[in-house]
Amino acid sequence: MGEALSTYLRVSGLDRKTADLAVFQAWTDSAGKALSTRAKPVRFHMAILTVEVESAAHFHELANFKGEQLRRLVNRQLGSSRVRRIDFKLKH
Repeated sequence: MGEALSTYLRVSGLDRKTADLAVFQAWTDSAGKALSTRAKPVRFHMAILTVEVESAAHFHELANFKGEQLRRLVNRQLGSSRVRRIDFKLKH
């Protein structure tokens, strides 16, 4: 039964989505409540976490000053180096 469930999760892609949720939660925990309400993770693919930012000021701050520090905090939360890069994009 366990093997069948594992196969189903892998084939359906749900195992990957569940793993992505751990990365998203690590972002939220690392960024803190105030920042995580204005900068939300939207995608994790090929070790790149994409975070959508609400304002140009926050985008500039994250992309130029805090991004690498937050990436290290996310990986520390995860207990591994799953996030190789964080890409910030301005919300339209």
